[in-house]
Amino acid sequence: MPETLFGTPFVAAPMAGGTSTPALVKAVHEGGGLGFVAAGYKSPEAMTAEIAETRELNVPFGMNVFVPDQSQLPPGPEARAHLEAYRAELEPEAARYGVTLPPLRLDDDDAWQDKIDALVADPVEFVSFAFGLPGKPVVQALQKAGSRVISSVTSVEEALAAAEEGPDAIAVQHSSAGGHSAAFLPGRRGQAARTTAELVAQVRAAVGLPLIAAGAIMDNATLREVLAAGAVAAQVGTALVRTDESGARKPHKDAFGDPAFAETAITRAFTGRWARSLVNDFVRDHQDAPEGYPAIHHLTSPVRAASSAAGDPHRLNLWAGTGWQQARKGSAKDVVREFLNGL
Repeated sequence: MPETLFGTPFVAAPMAGGTSTPALVKAVHEGGGLGFVAAGYKSPEAMTAEIAETRELNVPFGMNVFVPDQSQLPPGPEARAHLEAYRAELEPEAARYGVTLPPLRLDDDDAWQDKIDALVADPVEFVSFAFGLPGKPVVQALQKAGSRVISSVTSVEEALAAAEEGPDAIAVQHSSAGGHSAAFLPGRRGQAARTTAELVAQVRAAVGLPLIAAGAIMDNATLREVLAAGAVAAQVGTALVRTDESGARKPHKDAFGDPAFAETAITRAFTGRWARSLVNDFVRDHQDAPEGYPAIHHLTSPVRAASSAAGDPHRLNLWAGTGWQQARKGSAKDVVREFLNGL
């Protein structure tokens, strides 16, 4: 990517739910990278307040926005029946902590239009999207306002669709990445590529836009691999979860260093959308969780909050990429510097 766009091959992945913080943006910048904050699960007012707080740091940064799935707003009768059944399945989980499951919420589009309007009115340097494509009018409006736009994909097919909208760059996410999959085409959970570098090479051959690689990039060596495959930067999340500036919950951070957690799996148990997590009791107990994002996210929220408050990692979404064991403690500034050493 041209130096005028990012100026660094290290981009901190936007991690919604509180993990990405202004403090993390600052530390990543001090290490030589570019930080992101995330609008997901926040009100438009909270998003704009976080933008204002981050701006006070006087460093470049980006904002990530979730694209709503119109097929889920609201879900059809069959999908709703599956959600009702899953709610009943979760009752013992709520009883364990003495919390109450909320009614199903079926109309949440994450305040999509209000957030886009706010970002057009008061633009940030970069805006990235996940879970779908924002549409050409949104891309053009943000670009006209002065933002650079990044669309997220998981396959060549999705990259081709994204390129049609004219973003400034494409984030290419391999299935080894932690947290939610960015896949948006029907039936997509991953791809045939064995590694992130291989997927980047496939997309590089298909589209001419700058590519940002995501998925199991945990050190200088894997960063070099994706750059050699054609990426201009890497989007790194799991390697930053345990850092001092990360806002991840303590049980989440601690689980990364706990030998009791030995593998990751892709699950819908926590949010109704495929996401890679460390395997804990909740993942094992709810392997048949239905599709239903963000309805299931809202449904499990009190259980996850109570689990965290109790210091219990077994009913908490422990998002983690396949390289989680390499994540280390300390300042994100030092982590980023190690990634960039010699580049």
